[in-house]
Amino acid sequence: MLGYTVRRILGTIPVMVLISLLVFVLLHSAPGDPAEMLLSDEATPQDIAEAKARWGLDQPIYVQYWRFLSSAIQFDFGESFRYRETVVDLLIQRFPATIELALAAILIAVIIGVPLGVWSGARPNTWVDNVSSVVGFFGISMPSFWMGIMLILIIAGFFNWLPSAGRETFGVPGERITGLYTVDSLIRGDMRAFWDALSYLIMPAVTLGVNMLGILMRVTRSAVLDVMHEDYVTTARAKGLAERVVLWRHTVRNALITIITVVGLELGTLLSGSIIVETVFAWPGIGSMLIAGLNVRDYPLITGLVLAYTAIFVFVNFVIDICYGAIDPRIRFDR
Repeated sequence: MLGYTVRRILGTIPVMVLISLLVFVLLHSAPGDPAEMLLSDEATPQDIAEAKARWGLDQPIYVQYWRFLSSAIQFDFGESFRYRETVVDLLIQRFPATIELALAAILIAVIIGVPLGVWSGARPNTWVDNVSSVVGFFGISMPSFWMGIMLILIIAGFFNWLPSAGRETFGVPGERITGLYTVDSLIRGDMRAFWDALSYLIMPAVTLGVNMLGILMRVTRSAVLDVMHEDYVTTARAKGLAERVVLWRHTVRNALITIITVVGLELGTLLSGSIIVETVFAWPGIGSMLIAGLNVRDYPLITGLVLAYTAIFVFVNFVIDICYGAIDPRIRFDR
């Protein structure tokens, strides 16, 4: 296991370097000057030149990249041009909001999508399968930005049931412990803060989770259908086991590899795909901050955030690989 972990870490290093180089080159190739975008319209050419020198933008691109890479090795991604704070500090401030949103979305998708997929796969070509398939296709085909706007117009605008933007009501949240408002409020035992945080979380989480719900439902259905025709399932039925036991102990358990693979991949996708949802709901996560950085060509912020997304995706896939060994004893990493 230790050897496998070391190999995965060593294999991640060239991936991170290549992605950082690609992002760096593409950003500097894009039109727009950060100094001109961030300084006021009254800024003189001398002011712009001083800003470029202060940010190191007057150096050749290979010199800028080498300085960035040398600092990134020490987990220093520089200082944001827009926010005047280090990228690491901004990540620490904003990252819990994105994590909370992604976890809530994946929880909704798993709780609804997996049972629907199992139910549909166990009863193919029935009304249950047809209804589940409609739900799955709806989730897959529904654009996140459109659904988010519709929820804001109907739930927040027309019925006024939930807040339409932000993450908290001013003055309600108390001491921050983990940065996840719902978790922090439960730890403190403050139910007023919990319901306040939950009210802001529901619509963005539903918007983000519906697409994954559809994908997870379809994949679970296909995996269950494949396993249902295996010999060991037929043997379990021949032994006289109850259909519920055959379904959950033999069928679903052997379909978990496929389901967990999709959950892991979609969790990484949710973290990066939350950019649109965070923008629609003004959710203060790293996705909305990435959009703000792109608008002013904030090179350190954008590169640091992309590398953070990459590291998260690699870590999630590593955890999924570890789960394989826990689910299927035939899988070993020490060979």
